[in-house]
Amino acid sequence: MGCMRSPREDFEAASKRLEALHLLHRSGESARSGESEPESNATVADDMPTVPIPARKAVTTFDTASKRERIEFKPPLVRFTRRAITNTFSIWSRISAAVARQLGWFPRVEPYVGYGTGDYSRLICRTVYAPEHGQSGELIRGIRGMLTIPAPRTHVQASIDDTPLNTVQVGASEVYDKVDRTRDLSGEYAISDSAGYLDLVAEHRLTPGIHRVSYTVNKRKPVSANLYTIPSSAKVGIISDVDDTIMITQAPVLWKAAYNLLFLNPKKKASVPGMSVLFARISDLFPDAPFFYLSTSPWNVESSIRNFITDHGFPEGPLLLRDLDPRPKTFVPTGPQHKLEFAEQLMADFPDMKFILVGDDGQKDPTTYATIVKRYPGRVLAIAIRQLSPKESPGLASVAGLTSTQPMPVTEVPVFTGTTGANLLKTMLPYLREHAK
Repeated sequence: MGCMRSPREDFEAASKRLEALHLLHRSGESARSGESEPESNATVADDMPTVPIPARKAVTTFDTASKRERIEFKPPLVRFTRRAITNTFSIWSRISAAVARQLGWFPRVEPYVGYGTGDYSRLICRTVYAPEHGQSGELIRGIRGMLTIPAPRTHVQASIDDTPLNTVQVGASEVYDKVDRTRDLSGEYAISDSAGYLDLVAEHRLTPGIHRVSYTVNKRKPVSANLYTIPSSAKVGIISDVDDTIMITQAPVLWKAAYNLLFLNPKKKASVPGMSVLFARISDLFPDAPFFYLSTSPWNVESSIRNFITDHGFPEGPLLLRDLDPRPKTFVPTGPQHKLEFAEQLMADFPDMKFILVGDDGQKDPTTYATIVKRYPGRVLAIAIRQLSPKESPGLASVAGLTSTQPMPVTEVPVFTGTTGANLLKTMLPYLREHAK
């Protein structure tokens, strides 16, 4: 998921294809039964779920990069180093996949939470190698997640609420993976990329609410994840960082962040005090508001973050994470670039929605959010920045009892600050109440 044009431009054509498929389906039924075409709209509606949902491969942050991020525009030494790392990782992936197959492992799907509108949905999953009895979505320590072996170019069959997706593997100039010629074997399959990711846009009509998207690969039972369909009436959305905004990870301190990410028991991850209460109050003010959790954490630890959100009482919603595998075009996307690209995607997906941006001052959220405000005037309702304590700051700043954080952004929208959710609640909530009327 990332920079791409809005699927709204393609939906009219998709609707015509759906209508044609449906008429063909109904004509065939009528011909076999000798009945005339029914006039009842109810009968038509009942038959619609039997029509496959059109879907297409998305051009995403896995496949594209801005000019500043592309390897070929980097200095020679950086370009050489990154290509060496990319090639080394590619060799490791091939060797580890071969070892996994020798052990009798075979691909399974890790399903991720999707989101969309009444017209289309964004779906993402990953195919990885696992033993016969391995379970998808297990709550595991980060180190195990980071050692996951991708199962590239694996056929995946998907459905939404038991209605199949009619998907096609496509080749485009933006996609660096070679076009898989086996795509012609079946139009009902999609194929994951070289790192196991499959990112689709499904074009359909869905009622607002929570739906289920299911994925199936050969020899495995179907696995599923939530699909959040955002109502058109929702005029406010929340984009929140995760690390040190809602979950204490001490990201500015490298060794502490590494320990918390890789080795800490996921059940022992601590919540930033008062943030779940703040989010609950925002949800009360804007009942239709979707919550998007945008983080530079890798997809490898998605299950850990998802369980944290549920266990600590945060409103559930899609996770928009980062691919940590070095890719031929993007290498490892920077944190700010990753967040800017996803913000651009959300702005395009929900053109009538204003956003509340929630982050912290330990990394680059203040300047990143200021950039979003500048790029999208009138689209940001407010910014909330959680201020890190001296203990959470890196190096000598912590010893001296000082913080080593970014200054607050100067923007045309109000910026609210506080060390806890309770602090933010006192200053931010009165402002939001005025806009909820």
